[in-house]
Amino acid sequence: MGDDGEAPRRRADALRNERTLLDAAAAVFVASGVEAPVRDIAARAGVGVATIYRHFPTRADLIIAVYRHQVEACAEAGTALLEGGTAPHATLGRWIDLFVDFLVAKHGLAAALRSDREEFDALHAYFLDRLLPVCARLIDAAVAAGEIHARLEAYDLMRGVGNLCIGADTDPRYDARRLVRLLIAGLRS
Repeated sequence: MGDDGEAPRRRADALRNERTLLDAAAAVFVASGVEAPVRDIAARAGVGVATIYRHFPTRADLIIAVYRHQVEACAEAGTALLEGGTAPHATLGRWIDLFVDFLVAKHGLAAALRSDREEFDALHAYFLDRLLPVCARLIDAAVAAGEIHARLEAYDLMRGVGNLCIGADTDPRYDARRLVRLLIAGLRS
């Protein structure tokens, strides 16, 4: 049929298209909630509704995929930031900013994720499995550089940031980001 490069290019295109769909769904979910019409997601992604259903037959499939996509983006960003050559404490702060973005956006998914559906049960473990090691590497780099206290655990930091983000999406007067910046500044040795 085609040359040997055609199949890998098609796979890369399919992955790029799926990422576009997931980015569009995440944006729509943040703006309108997880019950937003699929046609809104399709319009934002520039595809037909049938394309979304072909990739994600149920709303639960789409929600799970969006959540996993956002976790992966946050994990990949941590790795990229570590390789960027910025001071470790500043790198940790940048990643925590991205983590806050994820947490605030995730609150739009929170009601669905807290449901009794078994499809959602493994997502919290997935979240921890992917993001705790990234956070730990960022902390280790800052400790090794002598920029932050050595007693900090990744789980404690992520849990603390998560707790500071509660209510950020419902109270316009509450600035979780400001409090998180104070937390990160307070980590300095």
